[in-house]
Amino acid sequence: MTAQQKIAAPAAMAGRLLPVDPLAYDRHAMHAGERHWPQTNCYADLWIEILHALGLEPAAAFGFTITQDFEGDQFTFFKPPLDDLEALYGLKVTELALYDELIGHIEQQIGLGRLVLLELDSFYMPDTRGVSYRDSHGKTTIAVNRLDRAARELDYFHNDGLHRAEGEDFDGLFRLLPGQMREDTLFPYAEMVRLPQRRPDEAALRATALKLLARHVARRPSDNPVAAFRVVATTQAEALAERPGAAFHHYAFNTLRQLGANFELLASHLSWLGQSVDGLDAARDGSLRIAEGAKVAQFHLARAMKQKRFDRFDATLAGLISEHDQVSEALRQRFPG
Repeated sequence: MTAQQKIAAPAAMAGRLLPVDPLAYDRHAMHAGERHWPQTNCYADLWIEILHALGLEPAAAFGFTITQDFEGDQFTFFKPPLDDLEALYGLKVTELALYDELIGHIEQQIGLGRLVLLELDSFYMPDTRGVSYRDSHGKTTIAVNRLDRAARELDYFHNDGLHRAEGEDFDGLFRLLPGQMREDTLFPYAEMVRLPQRRPDEAALRATALKLLARHVARRPSDNPVAAFRVVATTQAEALAERPGAAFHHYAFNTLRQLGANFELLASHLSWLGQSVDGLDAARDGSLRIAEGAKVAQFHLARAMKQKRFDRFDATLAGLISEHDQVSEALRQRFPG
């Protein structure tokens, strides 16, 4: 087995899984600042960087985004299906039962060469400075790459990069601060990832991604989700305008950001596949227009909050409806089965 065929050797040193360091980490191009949505959601962003650090192609994993729907009060919080991750890369993700000391569980899994994903409190995550760090509490998913109990250091994948928490932040994340742990405190949700011994062949990866995309196209919503959103969006926005400013950010994140980021990732997937497959350009270009249009709609919504006028916001959504129809139809024609 050559070095190029092997996934980075697990547990190369005590407490560390992959040979990467926060101080010298280069994030993937799918998180480049010039994108419309450099960050998408915590779970999708996390997998982009995990795959990148493993030397795998993240764009291959996002064909499922064509299945996004509107759920009445939010767009689908898109997450790479675990079956897709196994089919594409050989990664096996299962729930990790936590029943004892949390740090001990993580040390055990790192020692076995497995990656641990955890839902923890962003209040103690330095990379969220200016958003929630030491300001507000909220659950978000990280992946542990290095844990040093004695030094109270944690290297973790989160959002668009690899970061380090230490000292009091380390203690806060693992509920070691005075008064944090009570008998009725719930353990966080956790998953473990078994890494494959070999990375997939490029041709096999593309063939699998194409097959999965065809399956997801067949599973796309029968009704236009942007049209469903537009039906309720102005009423929701009018109610939002009467609430404190923080409500806008939560609403925009779960509606327009999820819509725009979802389709920008679909565009990345189609662009990557299009290097070896014909007939995807129209869907790729339309997906990018949805990503950009959702960003414009978010700007119009922010202005509408102050002006109490929602006509421009509504007009932008109207344009996105036809864009979504065109993307859906272009993929239907390419994958008629």
